[in-house]
Amino acid sequence: MHTKILRRLLAPGWLLLAVLPAGSQTIEQKIAALERQTDSLLALQMQLGSRIEDLKLERIRRDLQASGLPTPLQGNTITWHAAMALEYAEPFEQARWVAHIISPDVLTGTVFRSNDFRPDPKIATGSAVEEDYFLKFLKPDSSYQYDGFGFDRGHLAPSADFRWSARALSESYYYSNMSPQRPAFNRESWATVEDRVRGYLYSNPTSSLYVVTGPVLRPGLPKVERSVNKVTIPEYYWKVALDPQQRKGIGFVMPNRKVEEPIEQYAVTIDSVERLTGLDFFNGFPEELQREAEGQRILADWFPQIAKGDVEPLSVNELKSGQINTAMARAWINSSREITVCGTVVGGRKSRAGNILLNLDRQFPNQVFTVFIRKEFIPNFSYDPVEYLKGKTICVKARVVGLDGLPAMFIEDEKQVELR
Repeated sequence: MHTKILRRLLAPGWLLLAVLPAGSQTIEQKIAALERQTDSLLALQMQLGSRIEDLKLERIRRDLQASGLPTPLQGNTITWHAAMALEYAEPFEQARWVAHIISPDVLTGTVFRSNDFRPDPKIATGSAVEEDYFLKFLKPDSSYQYDGFGFDRGHLAPSADFRWSARALSESYYYSNMSPQRPAFNRESWATVEDRVRGYLYSNPTSSLYVVTGPVLRPGLPKVERSVNKVTIPEYYWKVALDPQQRKGIGFVMPNRKVEEPIEQYAVTIDSVERLTGLDFFNGFPEELQREAEGQRILADWFPQIAKGDVEPLSVNELKSGQINTAMARAWINSSREITVCGTVVGGRKSRAGNILLNLDRQFPNQVFTVFIRKEFIPNFSYDPVEYLKGKTICVKARVVGLDGLPAMFIEDEKQVELR
């Protein structure tokens, strides 16, 4: 409720007049009178809250329009919903792109998954439907048996970005906002990207984040054969995000599969996503802002752990022949071949048993690659590995082993360590 209205209604004189119209009132009557007033206040609060939500949704649509949405292909139109806009690609039975704004209200939102998947009534040609993803059959006990086609109904604009508005969140379950995603991708890799983008607001709670998401669509892609509308299966998905207030931007391009590498390996500039898709994002903003934000790839702005001391794995372009980075090391676990892994020492310690552990690129407990030096081999080093190597980029050669599912190396001599 608006603060001034609430103060007026709760003023002591107002309550006294309502409670004591006559000296003959009993305590029960006074309680009943106050309860009626409370009900009136709650009803008014709900009315005002609904009106405020409507105005916030109207503001989002206004700001999305002003930000400059991608130009639809010939014959396509932009479909508007309460808090998102999209261009539906009928030949592929999914959106070409979906645009929305992550509002600061998401930080205090309390609306959660509605799971009310349904066709989009605004798509003139008809959107995808439930039977494009699975079939269900009613059993004699009134429960359902499900026959899935192997794909999740993956959100493009994620429902959690709208958790401050029941209407906006519900509309995110239109099938026009769905795309067939591999389960491991949708539930793990892509979900992590969505969390990282949304999590940006925790560090920038006054910002509004402009986001556009979509699949990479092209003729010849495979289709979900059992789907009634033959929905296309994208090989890649992309997402771009822009904070015009802080003049920050980032993009992501990820394959539609389980991703083993750190998510930041798939971070790119908005400019590169524009080249990939042929779409022009955020063209309603000043050109100077576009040039600055769309050419950025500042990972520390979007990955807090990097700002706290973690670093990005070395680019493949920085590696020599025969070298790999820490993100690639998992594929070599338990290989009989010695390999050279390169990365930056961001943490090191001596264990209670006297062994030395060096973490490359990611600090404990989020380590992605660890170098072990057993205590009996420490004399083979002319320096203290923990102190001397901290912050340095090194290459280490040995076999890659798996420890608790993570890649690691055991080394015995400083000759196995090369400083870059």
